[in-house]
Amino acid sequence: MAEKLLNFVDGAWRESAAERYQDVVNPATTEVIATVPLSPPEEVDRVARLAAAAFAEWRRTPAPARIQHLFKLKTLMEDNFEDLARSITIENGKTLDDARGEMRRAIENVEVACGIPTMMMGDFSEDVARGVDEYMIRQPVGVAAIICPFNFPGMIPFWYLPYALATGNTVIVKPSERCPITLQKAFRLIEQCGFPKGVVNLVNGSADTVNAILDHPAIAAVTFVGSTPVARHIYARASANGKRVQAQGGAKNPLIILPDADVSLTTRIVTDSAFGNAGQRCLA
Repeated sequence: MAEKLLNFVDGAWRESAAERYQDVVNPATTEVIATVPLSPPEEVDRVARLAAAAFAEWRRTPAPARIQHLFKLKTLMEDNFEDLARSITIENGKTLDDARGEMRRAIENVEVACGIPTMMMGDFSEDVARGVDEYMIRQPVGVAAIICPFNFPGMIPFWYLPYALATGNTVIVKPSERCPITLQKAFRLIEQCGFPKGVVNLVNGSADTVNAILDHPAIAAVTFVGSTPVARHIYARASANGKRVQAQGGAKNPLIILPDADVSLTTRIVTDSAFGNAGQRCLA
């Protein structure tokens, strides 16, 4: 029987109030491997309010204390590396070698985020004008939402998640409804890391869930990776609601081959660039 996926809200796994579920299909076999809830707007409202309530204490937690949770997460992800990689292959269809490479990049981002106490350091300039000194400090913005694509279900969420947490923001992650299983497993590990309730949350859903995130007044920032039309929609709607937005759309990459290029090597690189991961990556 296909697994019924859950949301992770306020430090606990919870069954969604969704009336509709969507099948998650293994593209290699067409087998239904899970069903994912399409969480309604009222569920987004609840998690956004809980994340906002958790923000005040989390931002006051010293950065060296915040990153202790990430050190634990890095170790757990390394210990469960193969299981996470296989999950990507099963739900996304990419080769196991590509999936392993993806998880290595995810873990590297957690590792880098552990250096936030240094990266968050501010600046001070004395006498920038007569009687004026200048300070620059970095502060968290509040609740940050991460809207994830299907093509890198393990890596792309970790482009943002560890940094948002380390810098003192609380987080809501919305996985792709096509490939939500890897993040479900990653959150099983996050659950073991000791984050306070409400600091890091997972809400499954589709377009209606995303629009509820973009409209919610308690959410201060949104980041997205996906198709250009959706990126334009997210940027316009979220920015109209006064949010900080990072919306990364599709990319076309030129390739220039010079006359003295190694033909054999170049052919292999061009082929891999165009067709690796079925072309579903930003380097295609």
